[in-house]
Amino acid sequence: MALLVLASAARRNLRPIMPRSTGPKTSTKRRKRVPSNGRARSIPEAPSLLPRRFRRFFGRLGPGLITGAADDDPSGISTYSVTGAAFGYAPLWTALFSFPLMTAVQLMCARLGMVTGRGLAGVIRQHHSRWVLWGACALLVTANTVNIGADLGGMAGVTEMVTGIKSLYWTPVYALLIASFLIWSSYYAVARIFKWLTLVLFAYVLAAFLAKPDWAAVIRSTLVPHVEWSGRYWATLVGIFGTTISPYLFFWQASQEVEEEREQGKLTIEARSGATASELRKSRNDVVTGMLFSNLIMYFIILTTAATLHAHGRTTITTARDAAEALRPLAGNGAYWLFSLGLIGAGMLGVPVLAGSSAYAVSEAAVWRGSLADRPRLARGFYAVIAVGLLLGLGLDYAGINAVAMLFWAAVLNGVLAPPLIVIVLLLTSSRQVMGNRLNPPWLKTLGWITVVVMTAASIAMFVTWK
Repeated sequence: MALLVLASAARRNLRPIMPRSTGPKTSTKRRKRVPSNGRARSIPEAPSLLPRRFRRFFGRLGPGLITGAADDDPSGISTYSVTGAAFGYAPLWTALFSFPLMTAVQLMCARLGMVTGRGLAGVIRQHHSRWVLWGACALLVTANTVNIGADLGGMAGVTEMVTGIKSLYWTPVYALLIASFLIWSSYYAVARIFKWLTLVLFAYVLAAFLAKPDWAAVIRSTLVPHVEWSGRYWATLVGIFGTTISPYLFFWQASQEVEEEREQGKLTIEARSGATASELRKSRNDVVTGMLFSNLIMYFIILTTAATLHAHGRTTITTARDAAEALRPLAGNGAYWLFSLGLIGAGMLGVPVLAGSSAYAVSEAAVWRGSLADRPRLARGFYAVIAVGLLLGLGLDYAGINAVAMLFWAAVLNGVLAPPLIVIVLLLTSSRQVMGNRLNPPWLKTLGWITVVVMTAASIAMFVTWK
């Protein structure tokens, strides 16, 4: 309902959206260009009651902001909630630590999409063997399917808590709503709605202040890393890395950069190939902002649950729903409602990105026509992947698999699968044959390899210490 209402509102915006054509859409009849960088604006400026500088800055953000916000999906929220309840303020340092690593990976993916004019799977298909291509796609689709099931289950569980209607009724409702939105809406409307949905996540910042944390302990834990040599701790750390630096974000980021160029009328690979220094700089600002936003929300979710649940001895919660229920007597109704509604809004953003990233990857690998800008009848394979992904995720919820376990272990699975994909991205973006003279600068390459080492070491430590 919510997404369909937003989609309808988007189509009634003062900037009219032209009806779908039978082919890819161009932006010449319905979009303004941003004078400063030549990149088409995905979404109109914020309402005039906001400061002009903020409206201008927000208006220039796009794929990077959406990608960063989608990272805080229900699986991520649950992982951060479990972390804060189990270990208190101690893991707050991970938000500062993961920010540059996450930013480096997403910047490489954005540059890859902008310079080559292809999504990540399309570039892998051009420069690597089929087993590398389909191996990467298999890893992605497997992790995404588990994540979709976990997120749908998490959204339905919180909705049951709020409404009293059983979650088994809500799960298919959310799946059908998201499928309808992705299949029948335009890319322009999708991007517009996704961008405004990112603001829902500020609910967790407000909830943190309502929780009244011990700010001295917060600052100390933020600046001084704390590590425990236990299987539980390392599994949690891998889960944090996995839900923050997730494979689906790599594919989504590159594909959305390509979609932005299609919206500018660059409909061929040749037209999209190459990127100016100005375009790369604007994309960098977008990505850095999005990743900062993602880690900020992560930080405040851990802080909220640490200040309430852990501080009052509730250290064994298993989902964000448990966290929300426990917040009411400890931090009041305001924190409870903010936490609950924030999770539902995050799912409305995260699940479409999960399903969409699978569709982009498989379509590029199989050389199918596929874009959110295409009509379903022109991109049957692309939309079939979206539908199948949602159905399989829905099936996991009805197969008796515990959604509680799925929410956390989906993040751990991402943490284990991400390093090999990051290595592929590093090799591609460091190849002159692929990137021309737009190779990774040394600092970006260094951060990329540090990310691989850190995530691999954390996964090994988890397996070694697990009992």
